[in-house]
Amino acid sequence: MTSTTIRSSDDRRKFIKQGVAASVGLSVAGREVLSQERVATHNRSSKPVRVGFVGVGVKGSTHVGNLLRMEGVELQAVCDIVEQQCVETQAQAERLGKPKPAAYFRGDWDFRRMCESEELDLVYTATPWRWHTPVMLAAMNNGSHAATEVPAAVTLEECWELVETAEKTGKHCVMMENVNYQRIEMAIWRMVREGVFGEVVHNEGSYLHDTRWLKANDFGDGLWLGEHHARRNGCLYPTHGIGPLAWYLNLGRGDRMEYLVSMSSNSRGCDLYMQEHLPAEHPKRKRSYANGDVNTCLIRTASGVSIEVKHDTDLPRPYSRGTLVQGTRGIVRRFPEFKICLEGDSHHHKWESGDAYSERYEHPLWKQVREESLGSVARGGHGPITKDAVWDYDPAVELRNGDFLEDYRLIEALRTEVDPDFNVYDAAAWSAIAPLSEQSVANRSVAVDFPDFTKGKWKTAPPLRILGV
Repeated sequence: MTSTTIRSSDDRRKFIKQGVAASVGLSVAGREVLSQERVATHNRSSKPVRVGFVGVGVKGSTHVGNLLRMEGVELQAVCDIVEQQCVETQAQAERLGKPKPAAYFRGDWDFRRMCESEELDLVYTATPWRWHTPVMLAAMNNGSHAATEVPAAVTLEECWELVETAEKTGKHCVMMENVNYQRIEMAIWRMVREGVFGEVVHNEGSYLHDTRWLKANDFGDGLWLGEHHARRNGCLYPTHGIGPLAWYLNLGRGDRMEYLVSMSSNSRGCDLYMQEHLPAEHPKRKRSYANGDVNTCLIRTASGVSIEVKHDTDLPRPYSRGTLVQGTRGIVRRFPEFKICLEGDSHHHKWESGDAYSERYEHPLWKQVREESLGSVARGGHGPITKDAVWDYDPAVELRNGDFLEDYRLIEALRTEVDPDFNVYDAAAWSAIAPLSEQSVANRSVAVDFPDFTKGKWKTAPPLRILGV
């Protein structure tokens, strides 16, 4: 696509005001993933997507709430080690006039019995990280597509298992990254595609979120998250940062992450927090935490683009994802505000508000959401998408919109029998950042090569595209 250069503020204003007709199209390994507009007219199966959901607690209940309120979905079975969670989900389904799903709660591995016993189109999991790969392997090996909360895997061996099983069974293996579907991230995607920033040369994306309180809890994520921080040292949660950047840079579809170096600071924050907030005899206070308070990964792609990914969750700080995209014609940042600076005689080395670019570059999927109030079909989880969604960062708005759109897009892909927006190579490559960073940190920040999970297919796979622009 030809890059567009805007030379002055007046020119930029005129450019912003220009209308554009656009549709969304994604393409993976040569097979088209339908645009949002075309999904509506494509042949949609009259049969519902039969879903089995594993882990219906804190995060799982968000997705279950979305699925129960979507057309063309049947929640056929639920699985959780806590029986009461299954019972509550069954009651929720019945309140909404939906069939009561079967319940599986006989211990950690009962998801296997669910996958073997039920005729399921999709198995979706929102369990603790260690169970993501086992659940998806059980799903695919029993003839179901698989979807998981992030990350898809915690070791390189698990990444390869997912890839090889998906290729062997022909089943989709999808890691659900809600950040990719948030409004500003998708607008930046359009701007990159239209060449507003010229050739992109550097990117940043991170997870910067004080979660010490969460690790200290004795319920929900607090039951398992701290254990990872106690024994591992690296960029443990990279997908919120890398996900949108992967779409911007066509990673896996024309380019790929080639190697990384990673460095961690001292580990101080989590130990101090536990000492100050937990009783003297609490197990979490007695153990030490290995993960550095701030981890920084530098990644270089095959085409020479640089990426910085940070993980910072154990020190006092406001939430941020540190998003930045920098090219030969301009730069955009996402946090703490949405700011842009473009090439031209009048930029004067100053940021300007990204709000002026919102309407011009709103992603067609979001435009449809606003115009048709698509969120009215799903009012569970974090809540519905609304027409008056704002551009200023609001965690509640961002979460409910991203969660809904990722679930909606997956179900629509399965109903229309096209590839989902994410594939197994995305799941493996994005998840691999964590174990690779651990290797680098453990060896004085040496460079570590990324496996090529696609076995060369990234060179010819078509990029994610926005059609009509």
